[in-house]
Amino acid sequence: MLAVVLAGCGNTDSWVQARAATGWSAQYHDAANSSFSPVEGAEALQLDWGRSVKGSLGAQVALGSGNYLAVNAQTEGGCSLMVWEVDNRGRQRWCTRLVLGGGIASPLFDGFDNLYIGQPGLLQSFPPTQWVRWRRPVIGLPLTTRMVAPGQLLAVTHLGQVLVFDAHRGTVSGTSLDLVDGVDPRDSERGLADCRLGRPECPVAAAPAFSETTGMIVLSLWEPGAEKPVLVGLRYQQGQTPLLTREWTSDAVGGGPLASPVMSADGSTVYVNGRDEHLWAINAADGTEKWSVPLDYLAQTPPSVTPDGLIIAGGGPGSRLTAIRDTASGGEEVWTREDTTPLTTSSLAGLGYTVIPDGEGESAGLALRIFTLGDGNPVNTYRLPNASGWPVGVSVGHDRRVVVATSDGQVYGFDPA
Repeated sequence: MLAVVLAGCGNTDSWVQARAATGWSAQYHDAANSSFSPVEGAEALQLDWGRSVKGSLGAQVALGSGNYLAVNAQTEGGCSLMVWEVDNRGRQRWCTRLVLGGGIASPLFDGFDNLYIGQPGLLQSFPPTQWVRWRRPVIGLPLTTRMVAPGQLLAVTHLGQVLVFDAHRGTVSGTSLDLVDGVDPRDSERGLADCRLGRPECPVAAAPAFSETTGMIVLSLWEPGAEKPVLVGLRYQQGQTPLLTREWTSDAVGGGPLASPVMSADGSTVYVNGRDEHLWAINAADGTEKWSVPLDYLAQTPPSVTPDGLIIAGGGPGSRLTAIRDTASGGEEVWTREDTTPLTTSSLAGLGYTVIPDGEGESAGLALRIFTLGDGNPVNTYRLPNASGWPVGVSVGHDRRVVVATSDGQVYGFDPA
């Protein structure tokens, strides 16, 4: 009898290890940057509330496993990192001020409503209250962080430092990896102004993509003095030494990659927009080209990818809503909507959600468009009242609520109708 009791007393610590929240945990939803959620999104919505951060936004709103949202604002005074109640008309729960300059990165929620967010020279974590859990120095601005394993947090800075942290303690796991030589560790703001537009002085301008299936991390890197950025593949090997290794460097993408790469569900393929107006599929194992498809416009935001290989091309001015299927022989255009200009990456949850111009010319506003994934046909369109700036993304919660934000700091909360 004693042996039976002892056998049942194994280690049960795994439940307390941090995992990404079940909502829209960070920019582009998950570590793969897929912008895909398994939630069956609502066809009809109603605008519940609208709020302003009284500043600017450069990244999507993060949604937790409960009813919290987090925004990383850039404000002249007062708070910049804010946590609101998405189901209570955006009521503010708490806020704090960070060192400015990190607006291109979104917060990351774990399943316990802890937040992970960077500022130039520092990565920190907050509990469900505003008091700091931990803070650690880094070289550069940490881009949107990702969970690479339960309790393990990946941070890549804009100056090319790659680290894995214990998400609970804030200690570094293994040894950091530096992708750029000769970086001054005292100047974490160098080149930040080039990051939003993906220019040469910002070595890593966009969040990395990670595949839990293969352990591959893929990111864009503009090395000092190079003519264009390249893709770099790193391998994460949990519990091994070294923890991180650089596996390959690829210049296959025409003109160099633009915006974040995206991993396929099986981790075998990386999808990324090229500066040559093509969508590229790259072999995640060695960085070689699989195929490319001309878009005939410059996609300024990443594509979205479903687990079965349907790709919705990225958005931006002059874009067209386009779906491409990854087949065994290459990329095949499934449909395109010449009458729809997605200004953001499409967020996929059974349906597609994006932001389009509302009207024409300089007086055009912004509207949330819901469309079908089978043919791109519009399902519903909702005007964003008094919206200005450009949209920074659409976040779909675990409860089917939808939150849209603009660069001018406006945030709109929609409920299923």
